[in-house]
Amino acid sequence: MRFGRRGPEGSEIPVVVREDGVWDLSPVTDDIDGAFLESGPVGAVEEALRAGRLTRLDDADALRVGAPIARPSAIICIGMNYAAHAAESGARPPRDPVVFLKTPNTISGPYDDVPLPRGSEKTDWEVELGVVIGTRASYLDSPADAAAHIAGYTVVNDLSERTWQLEVSGGQWSKGKCAPRFSPTGPELVTPDEIASTDLRLRSFVNGDARQDSTTADLIFPVDVIVWHLSQYMALEPGDLIMTGTPEGVALSGRFPYLAQGDVVEVSIDGLGGQRQVIV
Repeated sequence: MRFGRRGPEGSEIPVVVREDGVWDLSPVTDDIDGAFLESGPVGAVEEALRAGRLTRLDDADALRVGAPIARPSAIICIGMNYAAHAAESGARPPRDPVVFLKTPNTISGPYDDVPLPRGSEKTDWEVELGVVIGTRASYLDSPADAAAHIAGYTVVNDLSERTWQLEVSGGQWSKGKCAPRFSPTGPELVTPDEIASTDLRLRSFVNGDARQDSTTADLIFPVDVIVWHLSQYMALEPGDLIMTGTPEGVALSGRFPYLAQGDVVEVSIDGLGGQRQVIV
């Protein structure tokens, strides 16, 4: 099942996206949030559709596409999780997951403009597989337990200001990760019964020119290991977003220029959809 949100920023309505259209989920839930995701949403939505309780949005194509999840309690990110990206960054592949945080207010819609941060000279793109938590995960016994806590997957662009991340960071990355709209998310949240996370193709383009092209088969730490590992150090709450790392092909490599006003960034993951942002 594919969940999303439509409408003006701050006033989105929850929807389910199907081959026969986009359906308003307001009779089932106020939002695509943690409470909804931990309630067994697929069954509840299927029942509401069978009962005729949902209304199809005939003007869905004219509505803004918001991030497919409401503001989470946390955005947890995994760094250097593709060996080739670690190499282009001048680092060795990590022995343990590298973890940093982004502020929840960085989330924006997949097609929203992204303002270049004031004074930025090194804003970079990063296509990533996003994992959304469905039920609370704390001290999982093994990676095999992770699947039961995952609500679904989505596309994210982990935008980064590299000077702030690496040169004036004080040793922590979050300073370069938390500018407004630095976490475009969506277009949809796809439930695990529709897609597996093990071999999904990720791509990015800037002004139509190819940048990244890899698959999640190259993850150093796969999704189940990430969720299990994080649960040993923090409680993952329903609705939380995990960004699982980016493959090679970013500006940090030195092969491409950093983003400037007017640039168009497109990122996509097969089976999950694509995004397009204009840098303003």
